[in-house]
Amino acid sequence: MTEGARSVEIERKYDVDVATPLPDWSGLDAAVDQGESRELDARYFDTADTALARAGVAVRRRTGGPDAGWHIKGPREGDGRLEIAWPLGEGDTVPDAVAEALAHWTTDALTPLARIENQRTAYLLTGPGGVVAEFVDDRVRATDLRQGVQREWREWEVELGPAAPADETGRDALFSAIETAVFATGARAAASDSKLARALGF
Repeated sequence: MTEGARSVEIERKYDVDVATPLPDWSGLDAAVDQGESRELDARYFDTADTALARAGVAVRRRTGGPDAGWHIKGPREGDGRLEIAWPLGEGDTVPDAVAEALAHWTTDALTPLARIENQRTAYLLTGPGGVVAEFVDDRVRATDLRQGVQREWREWEVELGPAAPADETGRDALFSAIETAVFATGARAAASDSKLARALGF
């Protein structure tokens, strides 16, 4: 398995109720498509003492959607987070290339930590220059595999796209316009930093 593909996700997350209506995007200078449904199923791995989770790192094997594969998500820095991705391969044993990339944080054995199943609808927000953001509506069922505890919730994520402003001022202005629509529905800034943290009750 080759070196993983690197990218930086710039995103924000929001807590919403089960019946919260989708945002009205009419005040945004972007067209919104009809949405794409995705069935995502991910298993997260960590050491016995949760060294990765404590370092703000997540490693998962996810099926479904356009980015199915093995992923490492690094510690969050502001709205950004480094992601390294590899193809799925066969089986759910952590590949050597993934373990090597994780050696910066730990070389201990990894075991399944949580399973997160997600019914996702993804919407593209497209401006004159292309896709400025992807808005996703997630209905999540998560199982803490160590405690046998299952949790369910709904959340939204907005991830900036390739046509989003490259400068911080421009990105902040875009997020501000998006959040005007998002918060008008009653959505709140997410109380938990990640799906994994929420799955584990953090």
